Amino acid sequence: MYREQIEQWFEDHREEMVKDIMDLVAIPSVDGEARPGKPYGEGPAAALDAALQLAKRYGFTDVKNMDNYVGTVTMGEGDVQLAMLAHLDVVPAGKGWTVCEPFEPLVKDGMIYGRGSSDDKGPAVASLYALRCVRELNFPMKHKVRLILGTAEETGCSDIEYYLKKESTPPMVFSPDGDYPILNTEKGQLRPDVTAHFAPCGAMPRIRAIDGGLVLNAVPPEAEAVVEGMNAEDVQPYFDEAARETGASFAATDITGGVLIAAKGKNAHASTPAEGNNAITALLCALLKLPLVPCEGVEKLRALYALTPHGQTDGTNFGIACADEISGALTISLDIFHCTETEFRGSFDSRVPLCGGEERLFAILKDKAAAAGLEAELMLHEPPHHTPEDMPLVEALKRIYTDYTGREARCVSMGGGTYVHNIEGGVGFGCEFPEVDTHMHGPDEFVRIEDLIVSGKMFAQAVADLCGA
Repeated sequence: MYREQIEQWFEDHREEMVKDIMDLVAIPSVDGEARPGKPYGEGPAAALDAALQLAKRYGFTDVKNMDNYVGTVTMGEGDVQLAMLAHLDVVPAGKGWTVCEPFEPLVKDGMIYGRGSSDDKGPAVASLYALRCVRELNFPMKHKVRLILGTAEETGCSDIEYYLKKESTPPMVFSPDGDYPILNTEKGQLRPDVTAHFAPCGAMPRIRAIDGGLVLNAVPPEAEAVVEGMNAEDVQPYFDEAARETGASFAATDITGGVLIAAKGKNAHASTPAEGNNAITALLCALLKLPLVPCEGVEKLRALYALTPHGQTDGTNFGIACADEISGALTISLDIFHCTETEFRGSFDSRVPLCGGEERLFAILKDKAAAAGLEAELMLHEPPHHTPEDMPLVEALKRIYTDYTGREARCVSMGGGTYVHNIEGGVGFGCEFPEVDTHMHGPDEFVRIEDLIVSGKMFAQAVADLCGA
């Protein structure tokens, strides 16, 4: 019911929707310094205000800004039956963009390029347009639907924690912040830091500093180090060998007293580290080939590298490798690393399958680290999320997906967390189709316009089916 009307409405509003997405993408809504009334800084607050102003312009009257943590757009009658949960914050712009500047969106070949176009501003606008479609077509409603727009998904979801302290959870929730068909299983998360302290090395050649990584939920594409007592010509043969082993590239530049080494790998989401090329571990591989003066710091680095060798993403050397049929295999990646002459700290992101047990696995990892003379500290852990396939929401979304795409509707698992990770019965639904890599969290992030149009149609159908009279 209503499909023909929904299809036509979205075709009539295609260009307007693209413009609204681009206006939001142009706002650099990266987490920033907290200010009075703006818990995540200026950018996320500006994006939230812009989105809520859109809703008001479309004629919605129940529009709320909850202290710049989240915003809500609600319509219908009775209790809230369905919620759609999207976010307006984005990861840092990063380097390596070639199609456009990160916050200067561009339409090219049927795609919108720009940071946040796919994660998650495009899907957020598609969700808002779904509500607008149902409202403007005057479909009868016997339940309320609510769009929840958050501003801190990329930095831990404290925005949704704030929302849930003030509002109850609707019986049905989906988030357009993942993959199609239906994402009903999300791995747990384990974030340990591994550290070491050591005496400075008094002789040369020696490592003065190593730095790499910006955020924990992305495989680092770049890292750099300073080595004293060697020059660019000295290190080149060792780095040529490391390049062959790791697939990363290395550039050496002479500086006063030593050499600056830059490693370049490939960005990827931390939930799929094998799809990237970790510049930190590649750099460690290269540095440990150098004829460095033996010292405690070098031995600590060798111990760390033995636990997390380049290319190993399943935790085998940490003793935590595990997998199950529903959620797949554990992954782990070293995503932030800082080393000085007297200490280092490496921050890891691990995605844990249903069978894992985050606290049990950390205990194993900690023992392995201790045996190697290192210390491990648990910074964060979250249990996995699983919603059974026979839930009414899942069954409805399966039917809608098949109707609108002609594809098989099935439930899938992912390592990345969505907004529904801590919401019982919630699932992820779109907006990335299986064959598309939108470069999420990487340079030249994009979204296919047609995918968002189809997504908006399906979201509108879900509202009509689940909340309609």
